Amino acid sequence: MDTATAKQRIAALSATIEYHNNLYYNQDEPEISDFEYDRLLRELEELEAQFPALKLPSSPTNRVGGSAGAKFSPVTHAVPMESLHDSFSHDELRDFDRRVREVAPEVRYVVEPKFDGLSVSCEYRNGVFVRGSTRGDGVTGEDVTDNLMTIRSLPKRIAGAPAYLEVRGEVYMSFQSFEALVKRQEDNEEKPAKNPRNAAAGSLRQKNAQITAERQLDIFVFNIQQAEGVTLATHHESLAYLKELGFPTAFYHVYDNIEDAITQIEAIGAHRGAYDYAIDGAVVKVDSFAAREQLGSTAKYPKWAEAYKYPPEEKETTLLDVEINVGRTGVLTPVGIFEPVLLAGTTVSRATLHNRDFIEERGICIGDTVRIRKAGEIIPEVLSVSRHADGAQPFVFPAVCPSCGSPVSKDDEAAIRCTNTDCPAQLMRHLIHFVSRDAMDIDGLGPAVLEQLSAQGLVHSPADLYRLRAEDIAALDRKAEKSAQNLISSIEKSKQNELYRFVFALGIRNIGRKAAQLLCMHFRTIEDIMAAKAEDFAQIDGFGAVMAQNVEAYFALESTRELMAQFKALGLVMKPSPQKPKGGVLEGKTFVLTGTLPTMKRSDAAKLIEAHGGKTASSVSKKTSYVLAGEEAGSKLTKAQALGIPVLTEDELLAMLEEPSGE
Repeated sequence: MDTATAKQRIAALSATIEYHNNLYYNQDEPEISDFEYDRLLRELEELEAQFPALKLPSSPTNRVGGSAGAKFSPVTHAVPMESLHDSFSHDELRDFDRRVREVAPEVRYVVEPKFDGLSVSCEYRNGVFVRGSTRGDGVTGEDVTDNLMTIRSLPKRIAGAPAYLEVRGEVYMSFQSFEALVKRQEDNEEKPAKNPRNAAAGSLRQKNAQITAERQLDIFVFNIQQAEGVTLATHHESLAYLKELGFPTAFYHVYDNIEDAITQIEAIGAHRGAYDYAIDGAVVKVDSFAAREQLGSTAKYPKWAEAYKYPPEEKETTLLDVEINVGRTGVLTPVGIFEPVLLAGTTVSRATLHNRDFIEERGICIGDTVRIRKAGEIIPEVLSVSRHADGAQPFVFPAVCPSCGSPVSKDDEAAIRCTNTDCPAQLMRHLIHFVSRDAMDIDGLGPAVLEQLSAQGLVHSPADLYRLRAEDIAALDRKAEKSAQNLISSIEKSKQNELYRFVFALGIRNIGRKAAQLLCMHFRTIEDIMAAKAEDFAQIDGFGAVMAQNVEAYFALESTRELMAQFKALGLVMKPSPQKPKGGVLEGKTFVLTGTLPTMKRSDAAKLIEAHGGKTASSVSKKTSYVLAGEEAGSKLTKAQALGIPVLTEDELLAMLEEPSGE
């Protein structure tokens, strides 16, 4: 490869990696697997090694990919939270061993599992937990103390601790907790979390610590960052000390040669499916702290540790049948039933086939041999058809709903839907969504209670929830009189919710929580929304034509109008949502914030912008009006400069706000 071609490829790889860094570290919404990401990063490292003059200080290989989010207070790490260099073969581990022994000939290695979670720092003063933060970019993280306080296994008080102690750990979500979360999300037809790592990261970054607590996160502590008055010579001594203090630590083994370490790495990989947490590899660390000092670090990685990444496991199995599930909005979702196969340590016998288009594009037939894998080591997915069975015929979607027998129809979203709004399968999922936390937030009305109410014939629509009496609930299995009264109180309280919660709870197609908030910033009452047309909704910034049509169509239904009349008669008086400021000096302008501002947090700057009629976005595009940049601004600033988007300082923003609107 010549220099010009290498320069182009390095630029393309850097941009691609930055894009995926943002999705993975900051948005918790990765589009590619860890294995695919690691391959991209490895290619970039190899090109930069081959053409060192082309390596830029801003290269993704020089730093951790995350950043401190604007919605949390920043925390500067006194001890940098470094990332680890990855190996994908045993020979690469042997190369690591050779490099280590060139500096420190007599070393021992500690082998540990590599957890697939979110790295955090936890600080203690006089044995009391005082602050917790995410890794962020390795130097600056986010203060998530309140959320870490909800993790039961993390000690909040430690007997016999030093005056100051900082430890590093990995927050994770167990497979059991993850599967429960995904089930709740699927029942509500929400977008399910992709894997336990993203679920853990998203849960830890919740502004509402109560939501974090419900997600049942856990933690392993694997390193001492700082400890006043404590002298330890080796890593395995520090792990024993952490365990003695009461921290949850994982298993580890100590070896004096790399070959035994490799054998242990393979043993961990062979048994990874037996653990109730996700691991994506194993870590080899030099045991001696003195040797670590000799070895030092690069700009991004310590030279005394190496991570070995396991490749995703794929297997073939036979598709035995296709089961059709009916969702809250009537969508028919095909689920493949397979000959059970052991995959990544667990038995897999089911996986979603998404929709009719997915099946038709792959020509999937019952009896076919299909190749499957676990995305993120947890969610089974079908990759392709390996072989068709003899005489196989493509699976044909049913013409009627399997729940109620009503005709089905195909819409412009590739979804097949039941046409019966009174379908029993839809009703239960709709009720679960209606009472959920982000909707009407009726505490105590879980799926089990709703199923009992439905079975008793007490609830046929969401309006019926407001007709319930305490004695109705007390008559249910295992419901005490006090808990029944508490539930009635929770139902009554929901009558005064903000309007957007009610609109979201109705389950209108394509109208999620954010869309409901946008809608209710512009329309003050449910009557205002019912009187409007699609063209009125389409005027809302961020509201698409399909969303606008769906809102009009929903409220045009006679059944909807009847339901709204019932809600009104039952005493629901939804509070208007705060209106979007109009006529402000920043009206119609979109800002992206990056870097550390001199006198205010980015979250405060965002509120200031929105209070003056502007809006903020998380990424730079041609639609961005301004980028507000502080110190250590990263790729967003670079992209803004490339697109010719004006870049403001904090002082320049404040000067803009002093201008009278309309000038």
